[in-house]
Amino acid sequence: MGEIMTKIKMIDSDELLAKNMKSKGFAKEYKALEEEFELAKEVIALRVKANLTQAQLAKLAGTSQPAIARLESGAYTNLSLSFLRKIGEVLGVHPQVHFHKMA
Repeated sequence: MGEIMTKIKMIDSDELLAKNMKSKGFAKEYKALEEEFELAKEVIALRVKANLTQAQLAKLAGTSQPAIARLESGAYTNLSLSFLRKIGEVLGVHPQVHFHKMA
């Protein structure tokens, strides 16, 4: 019997986001969490650039790997500036927090 090969179509995450943003409900929910997602993406990129695993970053920052995983998922609640400073110090950056007028 011959093998059946199924091709899986790959899609770019930016394309998928653009497609989903056409839905008003999705766009509203995404915008509500956009800052968390952007912070998560930035931390992941910095960690990868530093060639560190979540566990290595956690150890160097004096925290736990699950705390880094929560930060990178965008699902971190009660995030403190002191925690971000610890992470930033390991990654060679410092956090900046700004207030903006609400739209």
